[in-house]
Amino acid sequence: MTVIPRFAASAAAEDIAQALQTVGCVIIENLAPVELVDQILAEMAPYIDATPYGSEDFTGRTTKRTGALLARSRASVDLVAHPLILDITQKILGPHADTFQLHLTQIINIGPGGQAQGLHRDQWCFNMFPFPADMDVEVSTIWALDNFTEENGATRVIPNSLNDPPTAIEDNHRTVGATMPKGSVVIYTGRTIHGGGANQSTQIRRGLNVDYILGWLRQEENQYLSCPPEIARTLPEHVQKLAGYSLGSYALGYQDDIRDPFAVLNGYEAGSSFGGLDTAIPIVNK
Repeated sequence: MTVIPRFAASAAAEDIAQALQTVGCVIIENLAPVELVDQILAEMAPYIDATPYGSEDFTGRTTKRTGALLARSRASVDLVAHPLILDITQKILGPHADTFQLHLTQIINIGPGGQAQGLHRDQWCFNMFPFPADMDVEVSTIWALDNFTEENGATRVIPNSLNDPPTAIEDNHRTVGATMPKGSVVIYTGRTIHGGGANQSTQIRRGLNVDYILGWLRQEENQYLSCPPEIARTLPEHVQKLAGYSLGSYALGYQDDIRDPFAVLNGYEAGSSFGGLDTAIPIVNK
């Protein structure tokens, strides 16, 4: 059986990206401190408690999916914008766009008795559009907020499934569990066939799902509602841009009179032209 390549937190982004492009999935062990994971869980606890269970099998009838992490958990920023993850993502998505952006954030809690999720590809969210076979448009991550085991529903992936036909979603016998200790992360691309595992334990299995996409694609989670301007302004500038408060490609996402949304968000008045912020002028006495 093919295994998922595993790396230490000190591994080079180049090596991890190469394995990701080849096999379609990797695990980086112990990348996040356990204390940070616990802080995220504490900040998100009231929101998780208020989240309803899924209404159908794919989202999980014993599963809660709680989003808007940037607005609800300041500690989550360290994982959403982890430098190593962003470096790897840039190497995978960079050849196809000037920028990439946050696609979604959600804590996935699979309760005891939860059934295995149907296998799928994440990029099928784009209306099943047939992207070129060798083109990556999405990078997905699931951080283990608990130890991920075969028993409690570790995410299952099919290594080397990047260019398999869609019928390969029936190949459950080829799946490998992304077992890993708390604070580790499994990374896979939008072309990799995968699905949540069945939770046969007596405990909830908690994972943080953060995905990234090309800057010219629509985000799955509407970040402008999940993380509105009054909250986005309190985040580091590179996180604001990652969330989508920036131009995608040449002209995507501008505001009103062709203003750069990053300039508008931060109180700068940009000239009426596309491009970067090199001509942005601070607003004074306005």
